[in-house]
Amino acid sequence: MIGLFLGDTDFSETVLNRIKKLNKKYFIIDFSKNNKFKNDKNSHRISIGKFGKIINIIKERKSKKVLFAGKITKPKFSSLRLDLKGIYYMPSIIKAAKLGDAAIIKSIIKILNNENIKVISSIFFNPELALKTGNYTKLKPNSDDIKSIKKGITYFNKLNSLDHVQAIIVKNNTILAIEDRHGTKKMLSKLQKKSKGILIKLPKKKQDLRMDLPTIGLHTLKDCKKYGLKGIVLKSKKNIFLDKAKCINFADKNKIFIKII
Repeated sequence: MIGLFLGDTDFSETVLNRIKKLNKKYFIIDFSKNNKFKNDKNSHRISIGKFGKIINIIKERKSKKVLFAGKITKPKFSSLRLDLKGIYYMPSIIKAAKLGDAAIIKSIIKILNNENIKVISSIFFNPELALKTGNYTKLKPNSDDIKSIKKGITYFNKLNSLDHVQAIIVKNNTILAIEDRHGTKKMLSKLQKKSKGILIKLPKKKQDLRMDLPTIGLHTLKDCKKYGLKGIVLKSKKNIFLDKAKCINFADKNKIFIKII
């Protein structure tokens, strides 16, 4: 029995579909914003404040492993109703929330570890979503692009563990834009059309690679086309790549390169 803590984005549905294809027994703790898994008989809609209830369900189902998939949005803490364990654990979750959504999940993982519940990688059942090193499109980065990519990697290496940056845009050896807590889409919206920049998405320093891996999908490629980006760069085996065939086909048609380093 596998416990699935599922949030928003297509990734959560991709994981659930694979679990079903493998005929794995599962249950869902639905942390999505609009209760997107309400029609699944194995789904439980439980507030993050009811941590005692969440842990009881995990133990009642005799689940020894759980995973996180999809974006878990920061709750409105003032409106949460807490059970006893919620009261005990909530201060650490509120403290983590000040560092961003990913920090909330890290805090929950720590709590689960304290309860002897193992958290496995979000792509444990979907290893094909993490691409290996290589160029996946007909178009490849030229020598100037390579210099810009190296500039971007150097920037990432200089970040400290408290920075939230997971994506940047580089062009002509210059950093055009930097992602903040609002995410990649918001960063891209600040670009001029036909920017000719390169999107680099890499894991944050000291990131828990069991969750919150840099993710791209067809929506990302469409945004790249919209703002005239030349390419996308991800880290080998430390990424989530949704709808790979559709993305590569779209990239080839629109002369966008996809490079895994």
